[in-house]
Amino acid sequence: MNPIYHQAKFINSSPHLKDTPVDEGLEIAFAGRSNAGKSSAINTLTRQNALARISKTPGRTQMLNFFEINGQLRFVDLPGYGYAKVPFEVKQEWHKLMETYLTHRKSLCAIILVMDIRHPLTEFDWQMVEWCQHSELPLHILLTKADKLTYGAGKNTLLQVRRELKELTVPLTIQLFSALKKIGVDEVHQALDDLFALAQPLAVDEMSKPEQ
Repeated sequence: MNPIYHQAKFINSSPHLKDTPVDEGLEIAFAGRSNAGKSSAINTLTRQNALARISKTPGRTQMLNFFEINGQLRFVDLPGYGYAKVPFEVKQEWHKLMETYLTHRKSLCAIILVMDIRHPLTEFDWQMVEWCQHSELPLHILLTKADKLTYGAGKNTLLQVRRELKELTVPLTIQLFSALKKIGVDEVHQALDDLFALAQPLAVDEMSKPEQ
C-alpha cells in the first residue's frame, strides 16, 4: 500500500483542453465504459468516498477531471463512453474531447483501462488498447466487479483477456479488482508506482533538454 495516493485532491473539471492544468509533470488517465466502475475505482484507490463523482446514472463523467496526487503527479478521470443515455451529439463531443487529450497531452504517461469483468474487451476497450499500442503508452487493465464472479471464474476471465492481448508490444499488466470488496487495491498501487517510475526518467530527460 502506498499512502501517497490517499493524499489525492480534486483540481478541476475541464470541458476543453485549454482549460486543463499546466501540461507538465506526469499523469495517469483512467478510461472505461460508463458503467465499468471507473469512479468507484478511483475513490477506492485514494481511500476517499467522494473524490470522483459516482452516480446511479452511467455517463455522469462528461469532462476531463484532474486530481493532484503529490506535486507533479496526477490522475485524470476521462469521460465514460458507450453506455450513457445521452444524445448522440453529446457522445461525439465526449469522444472528441478524449481524442484531443490522448493525442496532445504531453504529461500523459500511462492508461488505466477499467473493464467490467463480466463484459471485458468491448469495442471501446479495443479502441483504447489499440490507441495505447499505436502511441506506445503503458497500459494497466482493471477487471472490476470481480466480486460478482467466483474466484475460479474470475481467474479464467483474467487468463482469457491476457491471451487475447498477448500480441501487444507495449508494457501491459492485468488484474482482478473490486471496489466493493477491496480486492486488488495494493496491486493497483504497485502498478501505479511502477508506471510513474517507468515514465520518470523520460520526464527528467525532457526537462533537461535545452530550449530550441
